[in-house]
Amino acid sequence: MTPLFNLKLPAEDSLRTALHNEIHTRPSASIELPAVIFYVAVLNVNVTVQDELDHLRKLPGQSDLALAQLKANFLQIQSDPFTLIWERHTEFTRYTLIQTLPRSLAWDQVCPDLTQTVATGTPWIEFIPGRTITAIQLVMLNHGMDDPDALSHARQWLGENTLIGAKMGRTTHGHSHSHLLSTLRIDASGFERILVLASPDTSPSRAGRIAQRILELETYRMMALLSLPVAKSLGNKLTQTEVQLVNITNRLEKKIDTDEVLLNDLASLAVQVESATAEHSYRFSAARAYNAIVLERISEMRESPLSGIQTVGEFMQRRLAPAMATVNATSERLANLAERVARASALLRTRVEIAAEQHNQQLLEKLTRGQALQLRLQSTVEGLSIAAITYYVVSLALYVGKAIKALGVNLNPEVFAGLMIPFVLFFARKTIQKIHQQIHN
Repeated sequence: MTPLFNLKLPAEDSLRTALHNEIHTRPSASIELPAVIFYVAVLNVNVTVQDELDHLRKLPGQSDLALAQLKANFLQIQSDPFTLIWERHTEFTRYTLIQTLPRSLAWDQVCPDLTQTVATGTPWIEFIPGRTITAIQLVMLNHGMDDPDALSHARQWLGENTLIGAKMGRTTHGHSHSHLLSTLRIDASGFERILVLASPDTSPSRAGRIAQRILELETYRMMALLSLPVAKSLGNKLTQTEVQLVNITNRLEKKIDTDEVLLNDLASLAVQVESATAEHSYRFSAARAYNAIVLERISEMRESPLSGIQTVGEFMQRRLAPAMATVNATSERLANLAERVARASALLRTRVEIAAEQHNQQLLEKLTRGQALQLRLQSTVEGLSIAAITYYVVSLALYVGKAIKALGVNLNPEVFAGLMIPFVLFFARKTIQKIHQQIHN
């Protein structure tokens, strides 16, 4: 039987494979529970991939690591006794060290001394290139969800600050698949501590997705908040600029200063606003993008409240939302200020153009009057020229008449000259008209 179609595809676009595989470039880790995760996100300004490669080579057994392996900005290293995930983003780089804990781990072992019992190389963490923006110790256990003393046990490790947490997700039986508990505070070692109590049947892939959501939530929250100090510092400058713009607008309305002075002041103000826009617009745009990811991760957690404990979503809404409102308001304020400066500049330009048109109109009127005067003068000069030509020609005719009389011809020179006057005037006039016609043509 002849097949209906030939399954050979047309020529493949050069970007197809890369775009298709983009969804698989940063897979979540598979985490066998119980486990502890040391997570550090650093700002990578002035830190190159080569710098990070040099540091990764300091891990046991990774001295031959090649730069080409970091080309995708993602690398997972399996080592004993931990797994390391390296991810480089535009503004930050993430290091996730995962270590499986003994299955027999008891509640009384979840304490501040836990990190001292873990074999992860903390000196290596200390010298990660970059500036720390997020650091988390995430402990994930697969027991304790039904323990009535779970909160009191959790406080042994999390501390006595106000707990934040929730039930997360839903299983096929309608129950939550895990509980999250944290204070979201930085401890003496510089880490946030987060505890996840998962159901005993939690698969490694689900545990990896849970961890990824939590770690990304905190990372993008901090990245979004990077714009808050910028917004606060910019607020005072915007206030001063707005006052200056109001002052210039009043001077423009009341015509206190010359247009040149006002135009110079507006140009200086426009430069300040444009400079602030160029300097901070990326930060504000990035903040909105990071905040959108935070809200998405909270939605993916599918929280339901634990009795007496504020959920992560509620906490973020109460603390993060006002900060982002400040950032967005400052961004809009800067954009509006730029528009107002542009409108004031347009008004001033319009006034300058109208004044210039009036000045040009006056010049044209003066030029028209000058041309009329010149035409009158030219007509007068032409009349005088005809009279002068006639006078000189008639004078010559008088001499001609006298010469003829001297030859013996009975001719009155004065009569001859007088009779020549009309003819000379006529021919002089015609000659000037012919000259005008030739110039016109």
